[in-house]
Amino acid sequence: MPVPSPSPTTTPVSLLASRTATNTASSVAEMARASQRMWSGEAVGPLTPLRLAARSARWMTSVIDRRVPEWHLPHTTVISTPFAHLHDFSPADADPGVVPTLVLPPQAGHSSHVVDFAPGQSQLTAMLDAGLTRLYAMEWRPATAQTRGVTIIDYLDVIDRAIVHAGGRANLVGDCQGGWLAAIYAALNPGRVNTLTLAGAPIDFHGDESVIAASTKVLTSALGMAPYRMLVAMNGGNMSGRAVLSNFILMQPQSEISRQLQLFEGLDDPGHVERYRVFEDWFKHTQDIPGAFYLWLVEHLFHRNELIGGRLVVDGRRADLANITCPVLLLAGARDHITPPAQLFAAAGAVGTPAADIVQRTSAGGHLGLFTGRQALTEDWPVLMAEVRRRS
Repeated sequence: MPVPSPSPTTTPVSLLASRTATNTASSVAEMARASQRMWSGEAVGPLTPLRLAARSARWMTSVIDRRVPEWHLPHTTVISTPFAHLHDFSPADADPGVVPTLVLPPQAGHSSHVVDFAPGQSQLTAMLDAGLTRLYAMEWRPATAQTRGVTIIDYLDVIDRAIVHAGGRANLVGDCQGGWLAAIYAALNPGRVNTLTLAGAPIDFHGDESVIAASTKVLTSALGMAPYRMLVAMNGGNMSGRAVLSNFILMQPQSEISRQLQLFEGLDDPGHVERYRVFEDWFKHTQDIPGAFYLWLVEHLFHRNELIGGRLVVDGRRADLANITCPVLLLAGARDHITPPAQLFAAAGAVGTPAADIVQRTSAGGHLGLFTGRQALTEDWPVLMAEVRRRS
């Protein structure tokens, strides 16, 4: 069921209420549809009690059969810290004359392997195919008791170390949270960035009111940062990845319901079961986020929205997006409920890059589709990365 765009007068509370009502209606409709198909025999044939029990057992086996996500492309680890690894995916015949490319995956309670999601379904492969053969990707490691104090400064420092290792200047690609991190780095270090590509990345965190922005406004208006500090304290100083996952599911519960019901219907299709497994292995394998870093980003980005306003100060330096003058490429999802396109495309009006050097592209899918979807990987990323290669 489509979600209506909020009007300029929509309040955060009314937006949340509207989305909750829409999600509830969509969830009920999805369950009704699946029930009708199953009990009519249309989906899986006649369901006797014995057959239903057997099928339910097979369904549960697939639901709990989780595996740890892994990289699929060959690589070597060239930098290792307690909170991040830098992997080199460059093939042996990489062109030494090509500007290196560094990919910053999302950092939102999931593993970084989403950029190399599956064989034949990989952002990194799209970049290699475009000729960006000097290719590096960061892997954000799960937070521990020892890394709970890691800050934004530490993240920016390891990015700088990575670019220095690659040669001192790189094409920077940032997905979602990795995107605003890339934008901050580029604003502080414009001389080290050859091109900047952002996909599904919130730059104006309050643009086109999203559920995340609305819920942050409601909580911080009433209680300040106390709820977020409590969440971190309850998890030993880190933000729980499982709590982040729960929030994502609650934002569109109908998607979770649909995925599980489709699995029940598709148990006799090995291809469907395998696609389900690959996605669930990544989606449900969560990792904690360093508490200090998480609280900083909630306060300064989600709450105060300081990046788009030019008010963000990091380690005594102002991260002014106007400092970015390199070519900028922006990829948004038309149905992205995590980062509405307006939150990303606001970067076009904030950077110092000439308009002729800014590319704005909208893919048809949603948020995760930007990184794993067939259309994005076969139609959008090849076009954008060809442009980056042309400038490299």
